[in-house]
Amino acid sequence: MAKQRPGKLTYGSSGVGGAGHLAGELFKERAGIDVLHVPYKGGGPAMTDLLGGRLDMYVGVPSTVGPHVDAGKLRALATTGAKRTSMMPNVPTVAESGYPGFEAINWYAFVAPARTPKDLLDFWNRELTKALNDPKIVAELAKDGLDPAPGTRDELAQYIERESLKWGKIVREANITAE
Repeated sequence: MAKQRPGKLTYGSSGVGGAGHLAGELFKERAGIDVLHVPYKGGGPAMTDLLGGRLDMYVGVPSTVGPHVDAGKLRALATTGAKRTSMMPNVPTVAESGYPGFEAINWYAFVAPARTPKDLLDFWNRELTKALNDPKIVAELAKDGLDPAPGTRDELAQYIERESLKWGKIVREANITAE
C-alpha cells in the first residue's frame, strides 16, 4: 500500500531520534517506501492518535502496544528484533516478513567509567550474566517485553560499534537532527 501511495501514509513515534523513529526510517530505507514520520512528545499521544485513526501505523514497544493488540484494537504487523519477542511470540519479525537482516531494538547495556579496573569489570560481567540467565529474572523481564541477551564485554563493544555504524547511516540519510 505504501508503494502504491508514496508519501500518503503516516507512521508515528514517541519523538524525533527515538528508537521508534529510527526503526521506521530503517524500514523505509529497506522497503524502498515513502511514508511520513509524525513525531510525538511521547508514546501516549502517538498511541491515542493511532487508536483514533489519525495515524496509519506506529512503531512502539511491545509493553505499550501489546495490551491494545490483545484487546483487538490494534493489529501487530511485525516485531523489529532479529527473533520473535517472548511477549508476542505469534507475531513475525520484519525479517521474517520479507526484509532479511532487519533488526531495530531498544537495548540496554551496563557500562562503567573507562578507568574501572579490569578485574572489577570482569566481576560485574559474571554477576550480571548470572542474573540475566536466572529464570525468575528472565520471566520478570519478559512481562515487559524484554528478552535479555547477556554476553562478554568484547561482544558488547562489537555490538555497540555495529549499532553506531548502522544508526549513524540512517540518521545521516534521513537527515535527522535534534530538535
